[in-house]
Amino acid sequence: MAILVVGGAGYIGSHTVYELIERGEDVVIVDNLQTGFRSLIHPQAHFYEGDLRDREFLEHVFEQEPIEGVIHFAANSLVGVSMKEPLEYFDNNVYGMIVLLETMHAHNVRHIVFSSTAATYGEPERIPIEETDPTVPTNPYGETKLAMEKIMKWCDPAYGMKYVALRYFNACGAHPNKKIGELHDPETHLIPLILQVPQGRREAISVFGNDYPTKDGTCIRDYIHVCDLADAHIRALRYLNEHEQSATINLGNGEGYSVLEIIEAARKVTNHPIPVRMEPRRAGDPARLVANPEKAKNLLGWEPKYTDIEKIIETAWNFYTNAS
Repeated sequence: MAILVVGGAGYIGSHTVYELIERGEDVVIVDNLQTGFRSLIHPQAHFYEGDLRDREFLEHVFEQEPIEGVIHFAANSLVGVSMKEPLEYFDNNVYGMIVLLETMHAHNVRHIVFSSTAATYGEPERIPIEETDPTVPTNPYGETKLAMEKIMKWCDPAYGMKYVALRYFNACGAHPNKKIGELHDPETHLIPLILQVPQGRREAISVFGNDYPTKDGTCIRDYIHVCDLADAHIRALRYLNEHEQSATINLGNGEGYSVLEIIEAARKVTNHPIPVRMEPRRAGDPARLVANPEKAKNLLGWEPKYTDIEKIIETAWNFYTNAS
């Protein structure tokens, strides 16, 4: 039997594929390579290039492969673009989920682990954020992810399809093998952007706002290593197999670092000064986003292995210096 990883050529998806194969699983990847990279595909995985919204293509994959569970990463995920192109995001993310669930239902595949996001919460009412807190997304990206969660929720009583929605915070770092890591085009994530300075690809790192009500005036985020995320997805699939119960779970370290703290940690790791350019605040950036990870620990037995921010950044730096 095989596990289907949708979006397995992307950042978190590729790390999950590597982890699954290391644990002896047979893995099938579906990816249209719109934001994924062929270089991140594990050579032992069965790879099908195609779009999730293509029913005929997806039907063919399910007919060819003995799929018993699905891990779903495939989605457009740029907040700024979603504000300008909401219809594109609803079409790709929500419609893609509908086609996937319909195909799973037709082939009696009943378990799905979904890569959701802290963006479903919007502006948090309290820190740390808990799964029972209000979900009021402030952008179409978060709205589509919440809609995808709700579709799965109603497929549970109707079809007996069980799901785990993993709402995670700032994914970061790279695999210790240095072969795969964080690649985006364009790059929008903080740590890769910071590391472009010592790589000579940019002169300075822009910091958007230094007047937030935080310890140093810059935004605080919960950073979680990509290998810890991969482990959580695999544990979530095992949880579904053992308990047959749906769940929504936060993933985070439960500790926040400010933008300036991340930059300082990167300076220590790279031994580079990394100049800072202060910019005005960006609209919609909350001051603090930190998860309460207790539910993940209790239900999944999950415990992050990477908790030191310098060690996390070091794995990313090793990947970029190895690739150059």
